[in-house]
Amino acid sequence: MRILVTGGAGFVPSHLCERLLTDGHDVVAVDNFVTGHRRNLAVLEKHPRFSFVEADVTKVLPVDGRVDRIFHMASPASPIDYVQLPFETLYAGSDATRIGLERAQADGARFLLASTSEVYGDPAVHPQVESYWGNVNPIGPRSVYDEAKRYGEALTMAFHRYHGVQTRIVRIFNTYGPRMRANDGRVMPAFCSQALRGEPLTVFGAGNQTRSFCYVTDLVDGIVRLMESDLTEPCNVGNPHEMTMLELAEYINQFTGNKAGIVHRPLPTDDPTQRKPDITRARTTLGWEPKVPFAEGVERTVAYFREILA
Repeated sequence: MRILVTGGAGFVPSHLCERLLTDGHDVVAVDNFVTGHRRNLAVLEKHPRFSFVEADVTKVLPVDGRVDRIFHMASPASPIDYVQLPFETLYAGSDATRIGLERAQADGARFLLASTSEVYGDPAVHPQVESYWGNVNPIGPRSVYDEAKRYGEALTMAFHRYHGVQTRIVRIFNTYGPRMRANDGRVMPAFCSQALRGEPLTVFGAGNQTRSFCYVTDLVDGIVRLMESDLTEPCNVGNPHEMTMLELAEYINQFTGNKAGIVHRPLPTDDPTQRKPDITRARTTLGWEPKVPFAEGVERTVAYFREILA
């Protein structure tokens, strides 16, 4: 198939492009490098079935010729981005989603929206199941991301219901691996970078808040399976292995041999206290569950940050 991936120079989308090429497809990636990086395209650009278009997908999708699949992955997706790029984040979830859906409708293509566990906000239901409607602050500092994704889901379902577009929605939980940005504010790159520099790891609050970390190739496998499934309702894809931020900090310090310890800072506004996916739907409908052990994923991730920080 000929497949379009928006945000293709980003962390997860670049791994997705690599997987799709391995599967034998022609891949067209679009990105404007607001948060993506050219180094993420290095392994892709040598491939004869890969092409790249530099463009802002919130304004235009300048890809000639029909496509069979559209993976809408473009969006700033980290706490620092929400503060520095609020409008880019909002428009990626709204304008870019509409443009992508209109293209899917015109081409008769199948469309997948990369949504997020952040649609659940600071959840009152644990673990989070797809039927839970969430607990989101609509005007808080994180709302530009949370609400953009919630709107994107609503728009995607409207195109499915009223225009007959084949759509899929993946709710992505915390993901880690090579090609993350060292300074994007997410906990895994922050901890890895601080540890490799011999600095104390910054833990917010007491560190009791939890996250569940999925290695990027596992996530990509789930996304590909979802696209080719018959599931039109949202689907959680993530690793249900839950850990506190204090446990993660201690693990990274031990793994890297960092002796600088941990420093505590006040909790950010609206920081979710719990995050763990219920992946029953992914298991039963997609036959998917994560396979990469956490220790192996951390080893690969630390090796990547050691290289780019050298």
